[in-house]
Amino acid sequence: MLETLKKDVCEIAKRAQRDGLCKHKSGNFSARDLETGYVVITPTSVDRDLLTPRDMVVMDLEARVIENLSGLRPTSESLMHLMIYRQRPKAAAIAHTHSAYATAFALLNKPIPAVVYEVANLGLTKARVPVAPYGRPGTTGLADSVIESCLEADCFLLEKHGAVAVDERDVYEAFLKAAYIEELAELYYLALTAGGGKEPDGFAQEELQRWEYPKEISFPNVR
Repeated sequence: MLETLKKDVCEIAKRAQRDGLCKHKSGNFSARDLETGYVVITPTSVDRDLLTPRDMVVMDLEARVIENLSGLRPTSESLMHLMIYRQRPKAAAIAHTHSAYATAFALLNKPIPAVVYEVANLGLTKARVPVAPYGRPGTTGLADSVIESCLEADCFLLEKHGAVAVDERDVYEAFLKAAYIEELAELYYLALTAGGGKEPDGFAQEELQRWEYPKEISFPNVR
């Protein structure tokens, strides 16, 4: 069931490892079928190089496993994914990574401000990537800890843990947001380092919300 979603989630899990956003079996990814409400999610403790679409696990929002053809268990952080889907009814996919720069700020419990304009596409409402308070991985405490942050922004950090990106389109877009979190975190770190620890100026939320596709571009020959 949900073979296309399985293929997509598997591909993104492998890509995250190739791109360095996840290492050593860390991180997890999911996508929700908006018709059935079922969630396709990566299994726990499997080398990404060995993953196949058949290894993806299908769950419902009550954490019941609907299908696991390979007999694998879903990621231990499934409860966090399911909580986000319950809080965000339009959410279609989630990417949870342990990328280095983003996780460094998560360790410091330090939100990342909107220091580059590209964050206008990250679904922020307060011109920052917020930090969800610490929750032990694999627990309902972790799931509960993300509620406020996932309602504030599509992208947020997990204190002492990693980063999460949510998207209403698909898992490819969720992964892209996760990649942008890491790029933003690296740029913020470099700016702090170059400035001797001085906070760089960031964009106000009002300015981020003003972005729109340029009206001057026309398509006279397009039918």
